[in-house]
Amino acid sequence: MKEAFSRVYGPAPGLRVFRGPGRVNLIGEHTDYNLGFVLPMALDMACFIAAAPNQDGKLRVRSEDLDQSREWAVADLAALRPAHDWGDYVAGVAQQLVRAGFEVAPANLLIRSTVPVGSGLSSSAALETSTALALLAGRPLEQIELVKLCRRAENEFVGMPCGIMDQYISVFGREHAAVKIDCRSLGHEIVHLPEGVEILAVNTMVKHELGQSAYRNRVRECAEAVAAIGSVASLRDVDVAMLEAAAERIEPAARRRARHVVTEDARVEAFMAASNRGDLKAMGELFVASHRSLQHDYEVSCEELDFLVDTALSVPGVFGARMTGGGFGGCTVNLVAPEAVAAFEDAIRNSYQARFGITPQIYRCRPSAGAGEVG
Repeated sequence: MKEAFSRVYGPAPGLRVFRGPGRVNLIGEHTDYNLGFVLPMALDMACFIAAAPNQDGKLRVRSEDLDQSREWAVADLAALRPAHDWGDYVAGVAQQLVRAGFEVAPANLLIRSTVPVGSGLSSSAALETSTALALLAGRPLEQIELVKLCRRAENEFVGMPCGIMDQYISVFGREHAAVKIDCRSLGHEIVHLPEGVEILAVNTMVKHELGQSAYRNRVRECAEAVAAIGSVASLRDVDVAMLEAAAERIEPAARRRARHVVTEDARVEAFMAASNRGDLKAMGELFVASHRSLQHDYEVSCEELDFLVDTALSVPGVFGARMTGGGFGGCTVNLVAPEAVAAFEDAIRNSYQARFGITPQIYRCRPSAGAGEVG
């Protein structure tokens, strides 16, 4: 990246490079903003930012992948308004740093990302965490405060009411392990995954426009369910018996959303236990149950995701498959026996191409370390 940076901005003696990983969520979907449990892992796919100071009072950023540039006067960062494009993730983080009392110095940034945009593998959190580290330029900030700052950038500047999972795992990722996050306490546990399984993500190559509006609706519907139950602060505090007892007070759509969240929290706990005892069959069954709940109760799947899941489950050696991420496109995540990976990839590509005329991208997911400086 250093040579590429020099081609864009010229020589830079103070150049540093920072990395923020994407993530795949193994299980625990749409539970984070309900203060429940999630079980993601950071990926070796990541966003890299080369950064160096400049002398002209500007924060400049160029995306290699998009072949686009943005710039802002550092004096104006506190008052910036969103432009509703990719630059908002950078500007939002810069603004949050200013509000947190950090001076954002004039700088040139070059972005290169291997996290596919729109895949549901959290290219946005990868950009946010790498941006924050680049603008901090070595100044200390506790990891959990870095997570909160990046989430505020997405909530308050970008305008997406996401939970904390994506930014958290991008910072706290671990090699060779997933991380169970308690989205209320913000504590976590390291979950070592069993041998004898490969984790593959399959990209539908589509992202339906319904996604963002539906996400906001699901946040609202979950809040409506909490209000109807009346005695709890979030769906984290609800079990199936409580939900059934309050069923008549909850509007049907909100009741289905709540049922997904309550049962999904339980599936995270069960998946963690199954992983610890190396029970790949049980892990796969929990994947499938999660997908069906997202498909029918939470209604955030789509034809392409359902087709990929159903196709995967027809391949010998596949333990389980489910959608991952917000939904309405993006990726599925699959648990596959190592000896079945080649057959799985062939079956998925051929079947999806025949059905939709699109060749899906397939990624082998390897748990990686969290965000940091790389050079």
